[in-house]
Amino acid sequence: MNAEELRSVQAPLKERYRGTPEAALVTLSAQGRLGEGVSCKIETGKALVVAGLHPATGGSGQSACSGDMLLEALVACAGVTLNAVATALGIELREASLQAEGDLDFRGTLGLSKEIPVGFQSIRLQFTLDTDASEEQLATLLRLTERYCVVYQTLAHPPALTVTRQPAS
Repeated sequence: MNAEELRSVQAPLKERYRGTPEAALVTLSAQGRLGEGVSCKIETGKALVVAGLHPATGGSGQSACSGDMLLEALVACAGVTLNAVATALGIELREASLQAEGDLDFRGTLGLSKEIPVGFQSIRLQFTLDTDASEEQLATLLRLTERYCVVYQTLAHPPALTVTRQPAS
């Protein structure tokens, strides 16, 4: 897809959202069911993923780790956003790869210390780009990728998060 094709696909959406802002509000959802052992089966819409305990918390390593899935979501979103922004700016990327790393101290997850937080303490996202773009173009590309990447922005500015319980039907 080139910049003109991307604009032609997005232009009617942008126009609709300008005129009807509430049309831009979309609720995404995910579903899962408890599986065998200590696991949860997530229906991704494309495949069934079985998530389980990370080996550092007693898992076998046979199931997907939700922490890995969070980093994978960040890489996926940042990659799609990078590609869209590069296309819109007319920056040719011959090759691009992304890597996300996050540091966890599993003592928090295992309840060994109330002082150790549960969750990632830091996350690093790295881009490796093969392009002839100038340093200024690359700075703009990365700035706009950060700005428009949904997962990045959600992690950087956490939304209100609630937990509720619903009776089984």
